[in-house]
Amino acid sequence: MLVITLYFALISLYSRVFQELQLERYVRLGAILLLAGTAWFSYGVVNQSSSRMLTHFVFELSQNLYFVGLVLTYALWGVILKLRETRALLVQLVLSLGVYFSAYAASYAISNLRPSLYSYVSLLLPIMGCLLPLAWAYAIWRVPEEARIAPARLAVAPR
Repeated sequence: MLVITLYFALISLYSRVFQELQLERYVRLGAILLLAGTAWFSYGVVNQSSSRMLTHFVFELSQNLYFVGLVLTYALWGVILKLRETRALLVQLVLSLGVYFSAYAASYAISNLRPSLYSYVSLLLPIMGCLLPLAWAYAIWRVPEEARIAPARLAVAPR
């Protein structure tokens, strides 16, 4: 449930970025199609090799949604840089979500590549789970709505 909620939070951030271009309807439609496609792909993977289908489907869907969330978050960061979005609150929310999705996607990748290392990585996941709400709480309480930042200056290194 958490990853699906975070997925919809990410889509609402997309809607906020594309609000000026009047593309919210297409963002929502694309998000629903992407979620349905990810669920269908997860079902296809589990259907071929599982006897306990529901448990494996939830795990596979969660794993795939963390990866999709990771890709969508970095794509959103690219859009923010391209459109020169300056709302500091939006930038803070997107970047903290990117770190969160990256940590969980990396943990699933490590568990698939080297299952023996997952016990060590799993110790860090509760910490990452606590840092996302803390980062969002800081952003909501401490960053004024009218605060602006130039993220394009963050991405370009001075020569």
